[in-house]
Amino acid sequence: MSAATQEDKLLRMANQIASFFRSYPDEEAVAGIHKHIEAFWTPRMVSKLEAALPAFGDKADVLVRRAMQIDEPQAESPIRSATRDPQKLGEGASDAG
Repeated sequence: MSAATQEDKLLRMANQIASFFRSYPDEEAVAGIHKHIEAFWTPRMVSKLEAALPAFGDKADVLVRRAMQIDEPQAESPIRSATRDPQKLGEGASDAG
């Protein structure tokens, strides 16, 4: 197994996020990816991925590339309001015992 760089690991995580959102319409998926990264990644992680994206080419999911290029999504994220803010994680997430 080869050693992966931090950028490789960030790309793998971003592509996993894109895989989760793949079933949504493209604009909602892009918004969901953008909102997830904005909410849960540190600014340093975001900067490292942004800087490395051009070199990754087709290894980066097209939805990830689109999500990283926007300042504000055009569509609403499919993520429920209660989970967009890490401080509210769990509020209304489930009524299971």
